Amino acid sequence: MASFEDYLALRGGSGLEAARAVTSEVVLGEIEAAGLRGRGGAGFPTGTKWRTVCDLRSDASPPTVIVNGAEGEPGTFKDHTILLNNPYQVIEGALIAATVVGAEDVIIAVKAAAQDVVRRVRGAVDEVCGGGVAGPLRLSVFEGPAEYLYGEETALLEALHGRPPFPRVTPPYRRGAEDGADETPPALIDNVETLANIPGIVLNGAAWFREYGTQQSPGTIVCTVTGGTQQAGVGEFAMGTPMIEVIETLGGDREGRPIKALMPGVSNAFIPASALQTELTYEAMARVGSGLGSAGFVVIEEGDDIVAATAGASRFLAVESCGQCVPCKRDGLELSALLTKLAANEATTDDVEAIRSLSKTVSAEARCSLASQHEAIVTSMFDLFGSDVAQHVDGTAEPTDRLLIAEIVSLRDGKAAIDVSREAKQPDWTCDGLDSGKTPVERLTSEGD
Repeated sequence: MASFEDYLALRGGSGLEAARAVTSEVVLGEIEAAGLRGRGGAGFPTGTKWRTVCDLRSDASPPTVIVNGAEGEPGTFKDHTILLNNPYQVIEGALIAATVVGAEDVIIAVKAAAQDVVRRVRGAVDEVCGGGVAGPLRLSVFEGPAEYLYGEETALLEALHGRPPFPRVTPPYRRGAEDGADETPPALIDNVETLANIPGIVLNGAAWFREYGTQQSPGTIVCTVTGGTQQAGVGEFAMGTPMIEVIETLGGDREGRPIKALMPGVSNAFIPASALQTELTYEAMARVGSGLGSAGFVVIEEGDDIVAATAGASRFLAVESCGQCVPCKRDGLELSALLTKLAANEATTDDVEAIRSLSKTVSAEARCSLASQHEAIVTSMFDLFGSDVAQHVDGTAEPTDRLLIAEIVSLRDGKAAIDVSREAKQPDWTCDGLDSGKTPVERLTSEGD
């Protein structure tokens, strides 16, 4: 979508007009009936989230609507793609959300490192505001840090106030974007793709949205495919589409080595080749022991090393852990070291047992999902690919380095590039090649004193 003028010419803005012509309750009812679930990874019902914010708002402290564009899941590039191609639809969805929950401010949170997105979104905001479509609502863009946790809702709120992205215990609907207020208003935080669905639902109705997908997982979902494929790609599919169809449509016809597994970012367990016919729904993915997440799939082929991939994912999560929860950081780093040792054929049977044990303790007392993600990935390596583990212990597997797992920074002409600078990032979140031995929360809190 080249310009806001082009967007308006294609009936863009009509959903916002429709929302303003009826009560908030009417719009809420339509969103709930549509069954839209958050496309950021958790799959929480959008209507329920909006209604909760409405119930907790007050005239004295209006809520804030925040667009979560802090995409950082390895293997996922859908929010980046949406914002570059049609930021206007996302902004319209956010303005509808603000109208419904009674917000006065809409903040679009993106990563400062993604300057192509920053420029596109800032330009779109200027066009929308210049056209008078936003009305009295205030639109702004926030450029946040590169950390993975910045995409976690409560950590994003911390970042908005200039603090490190350390997750809170209190959810956004209890403690929102206002800092230090006597009565803290709730915040409504929705993912880019989630909000892009809103204008169509409001304009065309819940039944229109449900023409695609399944009863429990209606609508469409935007998927990313990278890894062992002819090409990388991003595309929209009806919920319920078999995974193999998504892989072949975006990745190209399968030639050469067969698929061994899919890695759904670092948020869920590995998906074995035997499950490739599984439908893209929240329920079906749970039944095969994994999750839909943000629908980013890294293809791992036969001959590729699952242990090396697990070690890479473990390293990513251990480094990105903030250290507020001791087991997450401490056990996560130990897991990472032992898995790297295992990939190099240097681990003993005692080391393997230690990996199993640590995978059960890493998520103890966790305040966010990062540690449980770590547990899920490592556990699925043992459950699905135990023979690969055994071969690295007895030396029959080829020793290898851990695989670099990092977020995608560009996807052009069918080729995806990842952030190779992540290899240098240290557990204390510095990138100078020398770790201080402190956790990020210890280092950054002391620096802020």
